[in-house]
Amino acid sequence: MVQWTVESLLQHLDDSNYSIEGQKSKLKSKSIKSVSSLYHGTSADVSFCQTDDVDRGILSITRSNAGMILCKKNMEGQVYPKQNKDQLLVFVHNPRLEFTRIAKKINRNHSSPKVGISSSSVIAGSAKIGRDCYIGDHVVIGEDCIIGDNSKIESKVNLQNCIIGNDCIIQPNTTIGSDGFAFERDSDTLELEKFPHYGKVIIENDVEIYANCSIARGSLSDTIIGQGTKIDALCHVAHNVSIGKNTELTAGTIIGGSTTIGNNCWLGLNSTIKNKLKIGNKVIVGSGSSVINDIDDEDIVAGVPAKSIKRKITANKEKLFLMAGQEEDVICSDN
Repeated sequence: MVQWTVESLLQHLDDSNYSIEGQKSKLKSKSIKSVSSLYHGTSADVSFCQTDDVDRGILSITRSNAGMILCKKNMEGQVYPKQNKDQLLVFVHNPRLEFTRIAKKINRNHSSPKVGISSSSVIAGSAKIGRDCYIGDHVVIGEDCIIGDNSKIESKVNLQNCIIGNDCIIQPNTTIGSDGFAFERDSDTLELEKFPHYGKVIIENDVEIYANCSIARGSLSDTIIGQGTKIDALCHVAHNVSIGKNTELTAGTIIGGSTTIGNNCWLGLNSTIKNKLKIGNKVIVGSGSSVINDIDDEDIVAGVPAKSIKRKITANKEKLFLMAGQEEDVICSDN
């Protein structure tokens, strides 16, 4: 097992302009074993403080016993480590992001990655599974499905008509690649005729899909989930939808069929996107919104029906726009 010191962890910071408060002579000798919240941290833990409120941040940091705390740059010169605890404060631009990267490094060496295929899984003979994958209990993988390297398919997932890239994670009870909901009504008999589905679901690399999601196969084209996109629990993506790279769908989001969503978007809790819409890049959709019209790049919408509120946003600009990868200077502060 790798033994981490503060110095070795600092090498993994993406922010090269970090600064340190505390006994710098301890950088090589101080051991870090795990990660923790501020309030439960011990001298062998690394933690972080993300708040933009200086007074609140100072109070939280001074109460913590964590051995290494990642702090916001604006706290520098206003808060100091506990000398009796050999505490070190590291000031960075985005403590939560740096903490996430450090946590991955530490935890990767604390536990062995899950690799292997459960004996209770059902896998079609024509399916292809890459190297170092994990296929959990009672997983069903249909004919001609392809799963890339180092992907994790958790228990009771059902995969049909799909291609999944490398380094993907699909959590339990998710269904991918079943037929979408599409019918044509006969004007004479009023009976419903099911529209045929011949497409696939294409999931690119580094996609994470949380529990109990449903993603329908395309009808005459494919349903596509772009690289790095993350889909929270209880989401539904209908047939022929195309979602770009690094987009976040939070829990309960519903995407209607044949809708296109761009890169770096953030869709709030229980938001609904009507079918056949075009959502631009770096768009934020507020929680509970019902989107019935196309949305331009870098807009913010909310409400039922959803309307642009971008010009009304003035508070917490940086945090808000990081959700969708937007830069702070794109915000209009006009009321």
